[in-house]
Amino acid sequence: MTTQTIPERKDIPDDHKWDLVPLFASGEEWEKWMAEVENQIDSYADYKGRLKDSVDILKAALDFHLSLHRRLERLYTYAHLKSDEDKSNQFYLGLHQRAVSLHVRASESASFLTPEIQAIPEDQMQTFLDDDSLAEYKFYLEKILRYKRHTRSETVEQVLAMSQEMAQTPSQIFGQLDNVDLNFGYLEDQNGAKIELSHGNFSTFLISPDRDLRKKAFDQYYQAYQDHQHTLASTLSHSIKKDLFYSRVRHFDNCRASALFGDRIPESVYDNLIETVKNNLKPLFKYLDFRKQALALSELHFYDTYVPIVGSDAFNIPYEEAVDIGTQALRPLGDEYVNGLKKGLLGGWVDRYENRGKRSGAYSAGSYDSPPYILLNYESRNINSVYTLLHEGGHSMHSFYSNHHQPYVYHGYTIFVAEVASTFNENLLSRYLLDFYKNDPARTAYILNREIDNLRATLFRQTMFAEFEKLTHRIAEDNEPLTLDVITATYRELLETYFGESLVLDPPLCLECLRIPHFYSAFYVYKYATGISAAIALADKVVNEGASARTAYLNFLKLGGSKYPLDELQDAGVDMQSPEPIEQAIQYFSDLVDRLMKAYQAL
Repeated sequence: MTTQTIPERKDIPDDHKWDLVPLFASGEEWEKWMAEVENQIDSYADYKGRLKDSVDILKAALDFHLSLHRRLERLYTYAHLKSDEDKSNQFYLGLHQRAVSLHVRASESASFLTPEIQAIPEDQMQTFLDDDSLAEYKFYLEKILRYKRHTRSETVEQVLAMSQEMAQTPSQIFGQLDNVDLNFGYLEDQNGAKIELSHGNFSTFLISPDRDLRKKAFDQYYQAYQDHQHTLASTLSHSIKKDLFYSRVRHFDNCRASALFGDRIPESVYDNLIETVKNNLKPLFKYLDFRKQALALSELHFYDTYVPIVGSDAFNIPYEEAVDIGTQALRPLGDEYVNGLKKGLLGGWVDRYENRGKRSGAYSAGSYDSPPYILLNYESRNINSVYTLLHEGGHSMHSFYSNHHQPYVYHGYTIFVAEVASTFNENLLSRYLLDFYKNDPARTAYILNREIDNLRATLFRQTMFAEFEKLTHRIAEDNEPLTLDVITATYRELLETYFGESLVLDPPLCLECLRIPHFYSAFYVYKYATGISAAIALADKVVNEGASARTAYLNFLKLGGSKYPLDELQDAGVDMQSPEPIEQAIQYFSDLVDRLMKAYQAL
């Protein structure tokens, strides 16, 4: 019997790792920058109490602040990327903690900026805003002024800045427990190989045709969470209480209003998503019932919801081949986009494969002065990895365009629009694969099945997550306890609503809410659902309308954070304050289900 273990970091070839040299060539260079930035923090005092004196002083203060923040961003990016390579590496964990601490100290020193800017009399501030020397900072300043009624005194702002590092405690505890300390044990696959179960390969086990193996992986995976359920519930509860503290201290009506305020997203957009999805669950129930029938099951369990319905040949797509597939799929976006992405994916942007201690999942991250790096845990046997590659590639190209077309002050786009750029790429990939396999009925059905499951996970499931966040925060806001029983009971009620009678709800599934990292970034997940809805609408435009729609979309990627997200999407051609994009996405899902049922009958 063979045993397959997760490799150590040192055993991963260098050309499969990201190249962080553009950030810092060595640890010594990082330390030099660290010392320089530490010494510069005291210079904030040169501007304190003087911002109202003249437009020149205000501009100089903003120039200094953003220049320092730019250097901090670079230091932090390097430290957190190195730490995520191996979460058990104490040296890089230390670098990460030092970078966070430095950021907190800088924020503390800069805490006077916002209240001083907001204290400038309106007529004087309007004169400043009309001055050509501040033209670049006009939108930036307008956003600060918008927070005026939610900004506290200079002393309170200083204390709030000092609290930032402490406020990360629930997230840090969850991250260390989830990525380092949890042990999921080993499983024996259908070929007799003994494989260590991990975050990275859990989804691979769930698509296995061996139902006993799927069930065993599900039970074994969730047993680790059950063994730590009280700790995890307490950690999540205190993360929610942290959100409540900050919303109350800044005089917001509720936690959600606080989270949405920065992007100027009305709470009605959030509620519109939940209401529209919940009113249109029939296509989801129809699909789950068909899945049960196609798999010849008397009961459908969670561990039956990812295995392909169609028994086609297993995909085995090496990383380099996945890059080639992506290159072809994204052709509607033009040569500049495609060639830029391909060069990055093969040229040092990506940390490709899982190693022991590596952060689970995937993300795109970088700084204004670095490539837009991508962390993956690529698995060639799982076609979802190809989708993940293009998903994160969408984020990275969004960063690439934004960094090259916006000044530093506006290079950072919001998450609300970020999830459009990523899921847009996934949609084009599905369109390409369905066309590529159009003469292969089994593969066509397979891709249809996969696209349906992706929409189910991103549109329906993330909306359920969004409602969970809304409900749990409301419990805290009502000063009610958030115990393990309350948290899991709330989640079970949502599972019953969103899956109806189509799915048997095994007790461990109620613990799913304890393993979602995004719950530690409150009111984040709804953006996946709104993002994929906008992406479907925009992809349809680009494919069917050609050059004009492509130009509008690429211009959208170049906007960075120079406008509010709803305005940026309006420019691209979609109105997210309307239920129409959500309804269009659900109709797209329904049409795919009908296509799959028809394709399945033809096999």
